[in-house]
Amino acid sequence: MRILQLCHKPPLPPVDGGCIAMHNITKGLLNNGQEVNVLAIETPKHPVKLQAFPKDYLQKTRFESVFADTTVRVMDGIRAVLKRKSYHIERFNSKDMACKLAEILKHEHFDIVHVESIYMTPYVDVIRKNSSAKIVVRMHNIEHQIWERLASNESNPFMKFLYHVNEKQLRKVEDSILNKVDGYMTISEPDYQYFEKTAPEIPGVVIPFGIDMDNYELEDDFIASDKPSLCHIGSMNWSPNIEGIEWFLDDVWPLIHEAHPDLEFTVAGHGTPDHLMQRKDANVKFVGTVPDANEFMLDHELMIVPLLSGSGIRVKIVEAMALGRVVITTSVGAEGLSVENGKHLFIADTPEEFLSVINKCIQTPDLCTIISENARGFISLHHNNELITDKLLDFYHQILAK
Repeated sequence: MRILQLCHKPPLPPVDGGCIAMHNITKGLLNNGQEVNVLAIETPKHPVKLQAFPKDYLQKTRFESVFADTTVRVMDGIRAVLKRKSYHIERFNSKDMACKLAEILKHEHFDIVHVESIYMTPYVDVIRKNSSAKIVVRMHNIEHQIWERLASNESNPFMKFLYHVNEKQLRKVEDSILNKVDGYMTISEPDYQYFEKTAPEIPGVVIPFGIDMDNYELEDDFIASDKPSLCHIGSMNWSPNIEGIEWFLDDVWPLIHEAHPDLEFTVAGHGTPDHLMQRKDANVKFVGTVPDANEFMLDHELMIVPLLSGSGIRVKIVEAMALGRVVITTSVGAEGLSVENGKHLFIADTPEEFLSVINKCIQTPDLCTIISENARGFISLHHNNELITDKLLDFYHQILAK
């Protein structure tokens, strides 16, 4: 099977969950013997760094990219609003990308064009015009839901208004785009249920985020401690992550620090804004980008994911569980994962609940060891990339047969 994968950013280096999710799809298909070409948009926020790409990857995928200036500009945003279009999506609508895509499709045959995220859907018409390939879009999140939640948590009236405008524009696109493609996939079951109601006649499937467990091997078993080290890692230029960390530091950490003044909390992540790096919270360190995310997580027993907004699946939670870390997250953070609170991870939604869980981890370290083992077993069973690739190919064949 010949597949063209359209990416809204370079899949390598794996600087965030979206990059990892796209790369693992490519890797799974290649390992299965499929032919995959990758065409990506390069942006100021996500430049192409060819030194991060293995040579065999570049050869097998014939990787190409087109630069698009997605820098946020006020006047461009106003023009998009006046045209009743989503500015967040229009930023990725590049004439150069459309020309490059048309050129490839005119000269090569593909069975499937795999469109990564709603941000690449402006090119659906280009695909239809230049190819007979079936179009499958992978919805990484329910994007409008993220902005709806950000708006509900925002106290500034002007920012709340802007969030609502963005939410309505994204909802309009999400509610209409599925009728233009041959099939769609979501990363989580809740997201699938939403889109299934939106377009019940369009074939869809849940394809979870998959990982290669060989990349998450442990040299030592998890060792519980009565003075555990806390950490967070994620893309710190993503609004929900910033919102969550600010809430945790403002409302949750003071309670934890008062009860356990020796505990330390380390925050890592690509693109951490200056106002966070310059904070002076007691026993809190911001370290920015780290050389190896796995090593960073392995250096800490507890992974804090205090999300208040979001959709889909939080990739770093899956990776932390694969490494046997004990994850403490919110109900929003755990959405899309079929996990059991207190068995695979801990869920806390208030400052008091976070403190209670921290107390439990300190007072009963053996429980953390059990959680660690359960977490790793859960990921191995439900997020194995090889099994997920088989499910993806079954869906491709279903679309081709239809």
